[in-house]
Amino acid sequence: MTKVPLTVSGAEKLKQELHRLKTVERPRIIQAIAEARAHGDLSENAEYHAAKEQQSFIEGRIKDVEAKLGNAQIIDPLTVNAQGRIVFGATVDLFEEEGQREVTYQIVGDDEADIQDGKISISSPIARALIGKESGDVVEVRVPDGTRQYEILDIRYI
Repeated sequence: MTKVPLTVSGAEKLKQELHRLKTVERPRIIQAIAEARAHGDLSENAEYHAAKEQQSFIEGRIKDVEAKLGNAQIIDPLTVNAQGRIVFGATVDLFEEEGQREVTYQIVGDDEADIQDGKISISSPIARALIGKESGDVVEVRVPDGTRQYEILDIRYI
């Protein structure tokens, strides 16, 4: 199976979620199922069925997170010899020509992307256009509504 790139902070968040699911959520659901069983007839026990459904969701999420961590290639941009170029995990300050504004993005894995938090997926058109470029370069990015130009102002590896 192919390795999926993940930042150090993204891997840490997944590890924390996995720990919470296993040590908090799983025991809570087991307790809820036990309590619902104590109420008697399971065929008409809505609490029991809801708890079992939650248990199924949590177990599925645990498997999903474990798989993501198992297939992850954790990349720390501080350890990559980028020579001033944009690489996975880099944080980039850009000047967007069309909007005449500065924007900051960190290039992250698909599962970490959150545009509201300034994190864009490595597979996004903007990230693909930026990889390998350096400060001062101007890139054109084809987006669904046309083409946008960005000037690279600064690159940080954090």
